[in-house]
Amino acid sequence: MLTLPRIIDQKARPYVAIRRRLKMPFDADIGPAMGALFAAIAARNIRTTGPAFFKYKIIAMPELEIEFGMPVAEPVAADGDLVSGVLPAGRYAETTFFGHYDHLMNVNAILIGWAKEINLTWDATTEADGDHFAARLEIYHNDPDEEPDPARWQTTLMIKVKD
Repeated sequence: MLTLPRIIDQKARPYVAIRRRLKMPFDADIGPAMGALFAAIAARNIRTTGPAFFKYKIIAMPELEIEFGMPVAEPVAADGDLVSGVLPAGRYAETTFFGHYDHLMNVNAILIGWAKEINLTWDATTEADGDHFAARLEIYHNDPDEEPDPARWQTTLMIKVKD
């Protein structure tokens, strides 16, 4: 199931993440990156405020720069592998998908196609190394280790729209 795409307003939100440069497919890289993130959060006793997300910083298919992150209650200083940032305030295009992660590339295509139809422009730039996004997120509302039924996995896709 897929919700209809919509435009929402978001406040700025601090986060911490582990940044990686990867190639598609990157399934084997997710576990180690998330393990490093959760270990860093636990070691520093950081208070998180929401679900895990992937922030696609640079896309130059099949190469990607991704931040595997968590929103936090207050800004945190970067340390070692742990990066700190702020998801920018502004308007976002979003849709929520219920189902297996294997379908997320198609869900992204649907959100992007919808945005083109209504003449939205992403808050992004094209550089020599790829498309740089202000905020392009996949937010994972539940954990497959805790929810065994893929039909109940909930993922929200959000892309910041240019003001």
